[in-house]
Amino acid sequence: MLINTLGFAQELPKSNEPIKPKRETDSVLVKSDSLRQQPVNLKVVDSIKTDSIIKKPELLEDIVKYKAKDYVSINQREKKIYLFNEAEVYYKDMEIKSGIIVIDYSKNLVYAGRIKDSTGYSQSPIFKQGPTVVEPDSIVFNTENQKALIWNSKTEQNGGVIMSELTKKENDSVFFVKNAKFTTSENLDDPEYYFLMRKAKIVPDKKVVTGLTNLFIYGVPTPIGLPFAYFPLTSKQTSGVIFPTFGQQNDRGYFLQNGGYYFAISDYFDLAVLGDYFTNGSYGLRIENNYAVRYKFRGNLSFRYENLLNSERGFPDFSQSTIFNFRWSHTQDAKANPSSRFSASVNIGSSQYFQQSINQFNNSNFLNNTLSSSISYSKTFQGEPQVNLNLTATHQQNTQTQDINLTLPTLQASVSRIFPFEPKSGTKKGAIQNINFQYNVRGENRIQTTDSLFFKSEMFDDARIGMQHTIPLTTNFKLFKYFSTSVSANFRETWTLNTIRRFQDPVTEDIVTVDRQGFDAYRTYNFSASIGTTIYGMFDFDKKGKGRRIQKIRHVMRPSISYNINPAFDRYYETYEVVDADGTTSDEVYSRFEGSLFGAPGRNFSSSIGLSIGNNFEAKVRDKDSTATEPKKIMLLNNLNVSTSYNLAGDSLRISPVRVTGGTQILDKKMNINFGMTLDPYALDNNNTKIDRFNIDNGGSLFRLTNANLNISYSLSSKNFERDPADDRAIEESLRSGGRADDLFGKPEDFADQRLNDDDDKKKEIDSEFYKFTIPWSLRLAYAVNYSNTRRQNQISSHSLMFSGDIELSPRWSFGASSGYDFQNQGFTYTQFRFERDLLSWRMNFSWIPFGPRTSWNFFIGIKSNLLKDLKYDKRRQPDRQL
Repeated sequence: MLINTLGFAQELPKSNEPIKPKRETDSVLVKSDSLRQQPVNLKVVDSIKTDSIIKKPELLEDIVKYKAKDYVSINQREKKIYLFNEAEVYYKDMEIKSGIIVIDYSKNLVYAGRIKDSTGYSQSPIFKQGPTVVEPDSIVFNTENQKALIWNSKTEQNGGVIMSELTKKENDSVFFVKNAKFTTSENLDDPEYYFLMRKAKIVPDKKVVTGLTNLFIYGVPTPIGLPFAYFPLTSKQTSGVIFPTFGQQNDRGYFLQNGGYYFAISDYFDLAVLGDYFTNGSYGLRIENNYAVRYKFRGNLSFRYENLLNSERGFPDFSQSTIFNFRWSHTQDAKANPSSRFSASVNIGSSQYFQQSINQFNNSNFLNNTLSSSISYSKTFQGEPQVNLNLTATHQQNTQTQDINLTLPTLQASVSRIFPFEPKSGTKKGAIQNINFQYNVRGENRIQTTDSLFFKSEMFDDARIGMQHTIPLTTNFKLFKYFSTSVSANFRETWTLNTIRRFQDPVTEDIVTVDRQGFDAYRTYNFSASIGTTIYGMFDFDKKGKGRRIQKIRHVMRPSISYNINPAFDRYYETYEVVDADGTTSDEVYSRFEGSLFGAPGRNFSSSIGLSIGNNFEAKVRDKDSTATEPKKIMLLNNLNVSTSYNLAGDSLRISPVRVTGGTQILDKKMNINFGMTLDPYALDNNNTKIDRFNIDNGGSLFRLTNANLNISYSLSSKNFERDPADDRAIEESLRSGGRADDLFGKPEDFADQRLNDDDDKKKEIDSEFYKFTIPWSLRLAYAVNYSNTRRQNQISSHSLMFSGDIELSPRWSFGASSGYDFQNQGFTYTQFRFERDLLSWRMNFSWIPFGPRTSWNFFIGIKSNLLKDLKYDKRRQPDRQL
């Protein structure tokens, strides 16, 4: 087996070539049949498989998930599933949690109930389907038709709670209840009140429609009821009726007030139309609107009109008056347009509106003496230099004199400062490099009219139109390193369309002034310079570190000297001849620009030096806290300013009176003190006329005190000495009408209007093992005194103290008052007393103005919840009519 069994001595011989087949072409051609069609793919459906009988759906359309803490028992014979203790069942959007749950899958029913033990019942069912949550004693739910029967259920609907003996759930959006209680009380076990609805239909988040219903208070039925009722439950903004306040007034009869309709126009705009009606024929109309677009603007509009009749037609004391008030507030979001801005604050109307109006909103504005408005638009044109443009329409109205001042409009434009000699890089140094100028223009169309001519064509007869162009040229620099110096020259050109011509009538010998219309102009200029510095002083009272109470006092003094020169512009003055009774002729000087918008140019040459000094004082005192390492800094005087001037060009009385002003804050910045006085160095003659003689040379003191004023305001409370702003809405209403930001003049109060007194913060009593009795309180004080002695009258011209405070006598009783005392006239000022009682779900308010021209009172009791705010009783006595 070690030798090869196959071997070749040489290569194999080549085989013969293969025989190739012979190719021949068939002369007979085979053609396709033209009638033959392409095969079509057809899907044949067996008709036997399609059954017209609809297949019965499955027993359950979704998976039922369930669990329990103790046990889950399945009974196949009864076709039931038993769950005990903390049982839970989930099916589609339905969820049931209860102590005991039984699932009968043969009837598609789910039973849920409580667990009974030695202490009573526990683990009441909680049924939830979609947004609806019901807490009954027991429930039966059909998983096939989604219907349910619920016993002793409690469900919350938009702030209200419905407690029903028996509830039938028809579908996801309809419930029928029997013997149900509807309340907004927080104590559901013993509610303060409820409405008993014998039969009712509930559509969640929409409405409750009920048959016979009446009010129960602490389980006692009342005669307050209706044969049927409708309760809206929507949480969205919807239109609806605003229920009025009813009552009686002595001289106008019975009334309905502040009733109307609310229009929910859109998410950005709403409208409320309210009205008042009195049986003697008086009526009022109010339109309130709010609008807002996020990140753009927001505002509100208010129009009030009242037609007031006093007494009866045909009686001798009958009178009629119509008053109105229009308010508009508009603010633009700063992010809406950084280069332009539009704003409005309008308060315009009859001068006597707040004095004669019988609406409770206007109580705190009764003492207003002025109404003011402003509408402005500003635009900035970016570039170098920058151009600023501002258009403003203003309105000022004195309610006592009934004078009205309007500007329709005021145009202001300016070009930013231009430094022609500034370096290309680095800071500006020296007087030359700091030279700058700018251009300002101001144009006005000013109208002065009265309340009787307001909105009439006659109000434009005395309009004054003018424009003023100003080019200030200034520079500033350091002098001797420590003195700041500024120099300025001002060129002004004034245009006007109103000039006068004055002459004496040769027949009547009266001085006649004729108004002329047409373009005219004059040009003026002046020069000024000032120099000032800042001096710091430190008084160290604790050099040796003995721990004195006052350690250091810091005094900052800012003296300055200024010089002003104003040339005389005699070329703009003319003369006219006046002949007296004796036939003597004299020349009287006048300027044709007298009475124009910006007045006439100065006729007298003026060259004066001004002196002023500003001071403030601070102290470092040892802190009461022994752990503090640094002394405490307190302010002694915020400012103490003294100023006067000396007229170099004057021929007499060259020294101006010395004016002293100051102010500070003490008592942890809760008390503001401001004072001022005027000191005159010149004496008076026997006729109490100022003469060119110093008072000290006339046997008097160095200065003569001509007038002085002192104002003190103080605000504190029991809560960390900080006022708790609980009445922001009432204060906002007062400010919109031009009133004060505090309640020293009283508060606007219409308790039936929820905008002024809604308080979402619930007062809760805190339980403690130790007895702690606190009475929250707050107090605001304002003291003002003015002294006058310009002509030796030596009298206190005004002297008054105003105060306002609130105190909680108990957690649910509060009392407030606003009043004052006039020491000059020795009498109390406008006084208002306020009482409030928190009745849990209800609130009771009483306000009283005991004396004065606004003598009145207002009593209110009603439900707090917005859902039932129309359920109220409001009784008021309106102010007596004023002659």
